[in-house]
Amino acid sequence: MIDKTLVAAALAGAALSVGAQERAIVKQVQVSASPESVWQAWTTRDGIRSFFAPDARIEARVDGPFEVYFNPYARAGLKGADEMRFLALQDRKMLSFTWNSPPHLGEVRGQRTYVTVRLKPVGAQATDVSLYHGGWGDGGQWDQSYQYFDKAWDHVLGNLQKRFAEKPVDWTEFLARVKAWQDEQDKAAGAK
Repeated sequence: MIDKTLVAAALAGAALSVGAQERAIVKQVQVSASPESVWQAWTTRDGIRSFFAPDARIEARVDGPFEVYFNPYARAGLKGADEMRFLALQDRKMLSFTWNSPPHLGEVRGQRTYVTVRLKPVGAQATDVSLYHGGWGDGGQWDQSYQYFDKAWDHVLGNLQKRFAEKPVDWTEFLARVKAWQDEQDKAAGAK
C-alpha cells in the first residue's frame, strides 16, 4: 500500500522545485575585435574607460578590485560599482565579478549579485560576447534592480560594440553633467 502522506509530500516538493527558478539577465553581442582586444577592454582600467564608465579601479586577478565608477565625484560607496571583486578569470575566455545595485536602490545595494562574461572567437577579428547576470532576490527593489540592469547591460554592450566599430566613448559631456548634478547634491546636503 502507498503512503498517501509521503506521495503528497513528494508532489509538493516537486511543485516547489519547479516553481523555484533562478532568474537571470542573459545578453549576447558580436564585437568586431579579437578576443584579446575585448579581454583588455574588460580587464584593464583604460579598457573599462573606453566603453563602460568614465573611471575604474581594475586589478584582473581573483579577488582583485572590479570597481566601475559612473560618478567619480561622489563620496566613496556611491560612485557606482564600488567594492566589487573579480570572482574568476580565464584568460581571453571568461571573467566573473560581483555586482551591486545602483545607489538609488538602497534596500538592496549592500547585497551582491554576480556577472559572468564569456568571449568566443568568431573568425579572425570578431568575438561573441555573452553576459550572464544572476543571484537575484525577488520583489521590491530586487525587481527594480533587475529591470534597471536588463536595460543597462544592453547599453554597456552596445558601447562595447561601438568602441571597436567606431571609437572609445568620450566621457567629457557626461562628466560635466555628472559634476553639475553632484555639486547640486552636495550643496543641498550642506544646506540641511
